[in-house]
Amino acid sequence: MGTALARALAACGYEVRALVARTKATARRSSARAGVKALALGKGRLGELPRADVLFISTPDGAVAETAESLAALPRVFARVVLHTSGALSSDALAPLSARGYAVGSMHPLAAVSNAEAGAESLRRAFYCVEGDAAAVRAARRVVRDLGGRSFSIGARDKVLYHAAALMTAGHTVALFDIAAALLARCGLSQSEARRVLLPLLRSAVENLSRQTPERALTGTFARGDAETVRKHLAALGGAGDTEALLAYALLGGRSLRLAARRGADAKRLGEIARSLAVALGVKIKI
Repeated sequence: MGTALARALAACGYEVRALVARTKATARRSSARAGVKALALGKGRLGELPRADVLFISTPDGAVAETAESLAALPRVFARVVLHTSGALSSDALAPLSARGYAVGSMHPLAAVSNAEAGAESLRRAFYCVEGDAAAVRAARRVVRDLGGRSFSIGARDKVLYHAAALMTAGHTVALFDIAAALLARCGLSQSEARRVLLPLLRSAVENLSRQTPERALTGTFARGDAETVRKHLAALGGAGDTEALLAYALLGGRSLRLAARRGADAKRLGEIARSLAVALGVKIKI
């Protein structure tokens, strides 16, 4: 995340003055991948940080508070504003810096960042969740605007719930896609072929969602209330011995039933499907 953010910021005119990593060598590699000429520091050399307008903490969540404490313990102030990029943590994680007079906040991008190059491009068109001190929020919104993104704010107490929603949208979609690809591989396709043929289907679903509400974007068996096909699906999944696939199908099928009900599908047919899903899950399905 730090490397991708540095690359994105540099591309829109920001001066990236320093990058910090576990070791100086890692920081140098990060600087090279970001395409910036910045001071490279190991985490033990925080006292050498140059003065900057904004300092970003893009460590894993478990190291954010520790990093904040280390910075707060240093004798001089390095920036007016400190922002972390964690999705699950609020600005409260930076309390030691707030006590030292820094304006603190969080600036989390709703973007899937897996490498610096593609990640930097994603960061330049993403939505960002920002919260924290008023001055920190103003600074974060200005950075987001310069990146070409858009920002919104939530309360600090809702940060974890927000992050769960983000993870389900990205990470769990990838996991669900992997389940589907594995099922196709059982049908004789290679893993690469399975991914290739399923990706356009996934893209078309995303396109539908970009234009319509979820209930209107829903297509296929559950949207039609096709109880017989659902029973066949459940039987096939049970026969394949893939418990994860069966449970994922049944659990998400329950949600699909509620979407189908909202768009006016036949209640009797949906009730038949709900009973079949209940057997698979061992719990009652509410529509």
